[in-house]
Amino acid sequence: MQITLSAQTIATVKATAPVLVQHGVAITKRMYERLFVDPEVKALFDQAAQESGEQPRRLAAAIVAFAQNVDNLPALAGAVEMVAARHVERRVEPRHYDAVADALLGAICDVLGEAATPAVLSAWGDAYWRLAFILREREAELRAARLQAA
Repeated sequence: MQITLSAQTIATVKATAPVLVQHGVAITKRMYERLFVDPEVKALFDQAAQESGEQPRRLAAAIVAFAQNVDNLPALAGAVEMVAARHVERRVEPRHYDAVADALLGAICDVLGEAATPAVLSAWGDAYWRLAFILREREAELRAARLQAA
């Protein structure tokens, strides 16, 4: 189901960009801690990139870029293409997006505390699922192309 973001959701997500610049790496590190309680999910990730801090930094930068461009998603097309290709390569499945949503929103609460208001969490939940829809659709296209080429 494709999600259309409301003007209020877009404004709320964009307003969080400065906070994400400041706390993004802490949020992504905490998200991965939450996510990696599942060994199956943990196995999908390059642990060297986790241990070096590269992956949390990359994801934090991507989240900031998403927050800044949530009203201009075509500006993120190149990044979406790279992420989708990487997900297919690493065997990320559509069902994994639920665990990431829970881990990300939980990490936002853990790191931001009371600043993670219900309005902020709701907006980020909607924004996450909008992006997840785009990624899952592109990943399905890439998987289908691989099967057809085989």
